[in-house]
Amino acid sequence: MKELGELEHKIMHVVWREPGVSVREVCDLLQDDKQRAYTTVMTTLDRLHRKGHVSREKDGLAWRYRGTRTGEEFRQALADHLAAEILRAHRELGVAAFVDAASEDQELLDRLIELVEKRRSDP
Repeated sequence: MKELGELEHKIMHVVWREPGVSVREVCDLLQDDKQRAYTTVMTTLDRLHRKGHVSREKDGLAWRYRGTRTGEEFRQALADHLAAEILRAHRELGVAAFVDAASEDQELLDRLIELVEKRRSDP
């Protein structure tokens, strides 16, 4: 799983907010200063479909797109993937980096300790 590109991210926010949207509707709902070409949005949605981030169904001549996960589910899967990659590549240094980052926020550090204790007690 990879982080989304800038345009993919903006399009996914539209799809998560307005499930069942067409390419034209996504073009109209994109909220930034750039005017995107219809074909650019269509190509990006097709790429997101091939990556498994959106599903689509035919509606007349158009496709209607929906996220295959909610935004929260996507962010959780991405965080899980990134954390696993960091730990796989850097082992103890990765663990130390998580602890160092969490130690700047006592609530976050407490939550990290709570999650570790819970994982240890689960079979």
